[in-house]
This record gives sequence, C-alpha cells and structure tokens, in this order.
Amino acid sequence: MSTDISSEESFLPLPDGRTLAYAEAGNLSSKTVVLYMHGFFTVGDASQTSHVLLSKNVHFITPTLPGWGNTSPPPPSTPYRDCLTSDMTALLSHLYPDSNGRDIKLYLAGGSLGTAPAQILYGAPYDKFPFGRCILGMLLLGAFSPFRYHKDYAKHMTWTQYILPGPIGHSIPFNLLSHLMKFVLARKLSTIEGAEASLRETVFDVMDQAEREEFAKWSEERGMVPDDTVRKMAKNVMKSISKSWAGFILTPPLLHSDWGFRPDALDEEHSRPPILLTASKDDDMSPVAYAHYLAANYKNTRIKDVDGGHMSILYHMDEVWAEFLADEPEQ
Repeated sequence: MSTDISSEESFLPLPDGRTLAYAEAGNLSSKTVVLYMHGFFTVGDASQTSHVLLSKNVHFITPTLPGWGNTSPPPPSTPYRDCLTSDMTALLSHLYPDSNGRDIKLYLAGGSLGTAPAQILYGAPYDKFPFGRCILGMLLLGAFSPFRYHKDYAKHMTWTQYILPGPIGHSIPFNLLSHLMKFVLARKLSTIEGAEASLRETVFDVMDQAEREEFAKWSEERGMVPDDTVRKMAKNVMKSISKSWAGFILTPPLLHSDWGFRPDALDEEHSRPPILLTASKDDDMSPVAYAHYLAANYKNTRIKDVDGGHMSILYHMDEVWAEFLADEPEQ
C-alpha cells in the first residue's frame, strides 16, 4: 500500500559545508527509488508527481542541481562530475542510512539539462557513486549528448545555441559569453512578469495550434489553466537563480566536460541497466539527433518519439513513466 506524501523543499548539510536542496514524494520509506534530475532554469519540485509513480509505490526524489536554487555551487577546485556523485551519494546515504549502497532499486531520470547529470551517475565508477550498483534503468527526456565525444553535436543547434553552449561560446576563454548573457537575462528574469514573458517567448509562443491545445488539456487535467502553469514555471525560474547564477554559468562547461566515461566504452556491468530515450520530433533545444547519437553509443537503449516541441514530452509523461517502470507492480 503506497503512502502518498509530498514534501516541501528539504535541505541536507553536506560534509564540505555546502547545502543540497531536494524535494520528495510518494512512499518515503519505499526501497524503490526514482531519482530525477531537473532541467534549465528550475529546481527540484515534487509538487505534481505523476499518479503512475504514486501507484507504483516508489520514493520519488528530485534534488536541485549544483548552483541552482538553494543548492550550493560546486567547490571551485572540484570537477562537476565529482561534486555530483558526492552530493547524490550523500543524499541517498542520508535517506537510506542502512543500505550500504546495496538494497535499494534505483531508477535514474533526467529532463533536458538534467540528462547530463543523470548520465554522469549512470556511468560513474562505483567507488565514486556506490549506489550505481543499484541502478535498474535510466530515463532521458529530451536528452543532451556529451559534446566532448559527439563530434556533430553543433550541426543540430539553433543559432542561439550555437553561440552560447555551442562552439562559439566554448571557444571563448573564461566562459565569457555566459557571464555576458547573465547580465542580459538578469534584467528579464528579475520579476515574475518578466520570467513569464521570457518563457512565453522561448517555449510557448513557438507552439503550433495542436500543441497549444495539448498544453491546455494537460494543464486542465491538473486543475489549472495554461496561464497558471506558466506562472508556476516562472516562479521556479526565479527560484532557480535566487541565490546565484552559478548553475547557468556552469551549463556550457558541463555539456563540454569529461563526464568520466565514453558512452560507447562502458563496461558490461555499467551497461546492463536499460535506457529509455524520449525525443520530441520538433524540439530545437534538445534535438532528436542527440537521442539517436546516445542510442547508437550506449549498449542497451530504446527510443520513444513523440510529436511536438520541447515541452511536448510533458503531455506524455504518464505513459512514459508507465513504460519506464513496467517491471514495477502497482500497489
């Protein structure tokens, strides 16, 4: 019998003096864990957890990534991948103090930007992330490929992406373009109205009529009108940069960095957990080509294509969760 519990944001003091923020929902004592990594300009938020996850009696945990919201940035001398594996080991050890990294069933998931840290955990050495031995699967929603190894990554970018996280921004020293862009965006995102306007400009105004109708239907099924959904997202945008812009500044270096492994060179044990990739056919932020690169380079993958743009996977999440967790019985 599941215990449907949704918590407010929680805070874990870390050994290095930093803080990790996270949210959780579902059965908080379940040994079946879904660890979800959020995307750009948002935070870990468990307030609208899918009924599929609740019916499967899982413990849904969504940490706020380093440098976003109330989670401290990585220490200056620590690679992102080492900060992430250390933080997630600390979080799971805190929530499961008697597990010894052995007796939980761990499902990794990530959306958009969050697909990079999800992959880092998937391929991490077990001495860095002991809970890696517990992984039973990984779900990547609108995935990013590792730019370090995906030589054709830039061919599928919009001009905006090509300039900032792409080759141009990467070639300019000191991540200078990200710092300049921060000043442009900081003015736009300083008010809830500005954050809403930015979301509409980049995500919602580019939807075609069919996707607008899907978005409206999805919102209404959750007791909201589309404007409510946009405002809720805008609040998370503002929360994500309320303490610092470190998460934003770190994004291009993260996408180009060494994630600790090559997807096509993972050993058999790391490659055993299956990977479900979902890709929106008209997504220009996380192009379908990235998912196809990952499918060709990881050993145990399948792709689920959906119609629509960057937001469209949201409308299919119940069926995606059901497919991803098909081996978990309903309670």
